[in-house]
Amino acid sequence: MAVTDEPLADLALSRSSLDRVALERRRSEVLSELLEDPRTRVAEIRGDRMQVVDPGDRAAPTAPGAPSAAKASGQDASRACSAGALGLVLRAPQPEDRERLVLHLGRDGDGTAYVGVVSPGPHEDPAQPGWLTLRQAGEALTRRDAGLFTTGLALANWHATHRFCPRCGAPTEPTEGGWVRRCEREGSDHYPRTDPAVIMSVVDPDDRLLLGRGAHWPEGRFSVLAGFVEPGESFEAAVAREVAEEVGITIDAARYLGNQPWPFPSSVMIGFAATTRQTELTVDPVEMAEARWVTRGEYRDLLREGTVRTPSGISIAKRIIEHWLGDTVESVTGGTSPRW
Repeated sequence: MAVTDEPLADLALSRSSLDRVALERRRSEVLSELLEDPRTRVAEIRGDRMQVVDPGDRAAPTAPGAPSAAKASGQDASRACSAGALGLVLRAPQPEDRERLVLHLGRDGDGTAYVGVVSPGPHEDPAQPGWLTLRQAGEALTRRDAGLFTTGLALANWHATHRFCPRCGAPTEPTEGGWVRRCEREGSDHYPRTDPAVIMSVVDPDDRLLLGRGAHWPEGRFSVLAGFVEPGESFEAAVAREVAEEVGITIDAARYLGNQPWPFPSSVMIGFAATTRQTELTVDPVEMAEARWVTRGEYRDLLREGTVRTPSGISIAKRIIEHWLGDTVESVTGGTSPRW
C-alpha cells in the first residue's frame, strides 16, 4: 500500500449489495407477504447485536430459543480481518415475528427478500454465543451481510427514539416496510434521519499528520479530527470550522476521500484530506485532551511500541490514517494492534 491521491474504496460499512426496493415498500401488505414466504431470510436484531457464524459453521437456529451452533466471539471477529470471514445467521420467518418490529431490508439479485426483526431480547446474553455488535463483526462480514447489519441497526436505532410525533406528541406507528413512522393522530409521515459528520486528516507542510485525543478518551487513544455538520453548512466549511475550533488552525484546502454510514446511532461519515501551513496548535480543552503532529516514521514507531491505539477496523478514521501512512496498521505491527 502506497501513499496515493485516490479516493478510499471498499469502506467496511459501505459495501451493501442489496436492492432496497423502495417502491415495493409502499404496498401495505408487503411485510405480511414476506413473513408468509419461507424463502424470506430473516436477520434478528437484539439491542445492538446480530448473530454471526464462522465459515465452518453456518447452521442457523430453526426455532425461537433453539440452541445456536454459532461459535464466533468478539475476539474471533477482531482477528477475522478479511471481508467474508463471518456471516450473519439468517432463518425463515417464524410466527412470533409478526408481533415484532419488522424492517424490509431489500432483495438480492435472485429476488430473495431480506428482513430485519427487532427482538425484545437482551443486548448481551452470555448463554447465547455469536451475538456480536457491528463494531466487532462488521469488518469481517460479507458485502451483503455488512449491508444488512448496518441498515438494520440504523433503522432499529431510529425506531427506538421516534415512537412519538415531533409535531403533536401522539404515538407513531411503523409503515412502508419499516421505513416510515406515521402519526396516529394527524397522519403525518416521519422518515429516518441521518446526521452527517465530517472526518479529516490534516497534514502540515512537512507532511506530518495531526492526531487528536478527545477530552474523555483514555491515554493513547488518538484519531483524526471529526465533527457534525451544522445547519446551512457545506461539508468543506464544516471541515474548516471543526479544525479551527478544536486546534486553532486554518486549513488551506480539503479534498473529498469517501464516505460510509455510521449507525452509532444515526450518522454518515464524510472523509476529507486537508492541508494547512500552520503548525502552532491551540487545543480547545472542552473538545480535546491533546493534539500532536506525527511523521510517518514516528507513527510507525508508536504503533510498534503499542503506545497508540488505532480506531476500529470498520471506522473510516482508520482508513484515512492508512491513506496518509501508505501502509495498513497491521502491516506495520506485523499483525493486530490495540484498537478502540
